[in-house]
Amino acid sequence: MSSSRKSRITNASNVMYTNAVYWPNNRLYKGDTPGALNYGCINRVYYAFANVTADGGVFLSDEWADARAPCDGVQGALGSLMHLKQRYPHLQVILSIGGGASAETFPIVASSTILRDNFARSARGLVEASGLDGIDIVWEYPCNPQQGNDFLALMAAIRLHLPEDHYLLTAALPAARAVLQNIDHGRVSEYLDAINLVAYDFFGTWTPKGGHHAQLYSMSKDEESGASGVQFLMASGVPANKILLGIPCFGRSFLNVTGPGHKNRGAGGEDGSFDYSQLPRKGTKEQVDKRAVAAQCVGGDGGFVTYDNPDTVKIKATFCKQKGLGGLFYWSAPSDSKDSKRSLITAGFRTLHSS
Repeated sequence: MSSSRKSRITNASNVMYTNAVYWPNNRLYKGDTPGALNYGCINRVYYAFANVTADGGVFLSDEWADARAPCDGVQGALGSLMHLKQRYPHLQVILSIGGGASAETFPIVASSTILRDNFARSARGLVEASGLDGIDIVWEYPCNPQQGNDFLALMAAIRLHLPEDHYLLTAALPAARAVLQNIDHGRVSEYLDAINLVAYDFFGTWTPKGGHHAQLYSMSKDEESGASGVQFLMASGVPANKILLGIPCFGRSFLNVTGPGHKNRGAGGEDGSFDYSQLPRKGTKEQVDKRAVAAQCVGGDGGFVTYDNPDTVKIKATFCKQKGLGGLFYWSAPSDSKDSKRSLITAGFRTLHSS
């Protein structure tokens, strides 16, 4: 373990708030590179995703994009991030393992003592070989109490091989009570440096009704929200400073409706979403629902599109400060606006660090 990594972990605990981003490796094929981001506003990058095999092995999911493609003057997007770490001493780079491609594999691996150990050893090998600061687990998602227990056992196994004074360990979990209630968060948080609370995707193509997909506050008791997810975690014994509130850099589209609460009649965009950099849609006016804390535009090719904008991110960042949370994270950085006045990442950072 290099002394620079140890000091980076120590420095992390001295940073007042975390402003973290996910960087998905498939964005390289759209011409995006990690070098395009403003690291004056970012202190952690989650590089997504590495995959998991059924025997517990962890491997890079796209060898070309991760390690070989020309990117920012070096080889691979992961190579670019490791290069950027040298230029920005405050920057942590964490390998995010999982996502949709590993959803069926995680339950198998986590249910076996031997496979959990294989996973932890394999993850450590990859982290050490790459010079990374730790790993992030994105198991989508432990869906019953047994899987919740296995999730806890997996975190414990990882911590044996990635001790907390040397490596960061985080996990992404949805703000939905149906998933959160399967996990003993008080015990899980003893192993984790942060829980990345996915406080978006409350509504989408899969829900019978449309609604604000990243609302901080819900308008009815049966709806999920960012605030209710935070409240659930804190009531379950998670220290507030270990919770990062998730911000989507994309909007969800609902066609042929003018706002939340209507029957879902289909969606526009790519798989029902638009990158934030493409919002508001042409010919529409952006509005903010201050009660729910959500931005929207209505009309054009997206119908009702629900998302975050700088105004809602400022309110969410203020909420983080009031609750004593660890900060914010964004999915995903390349979808943010290149205009600093419209940038969600910039708005979050400035608000977190304003007096």
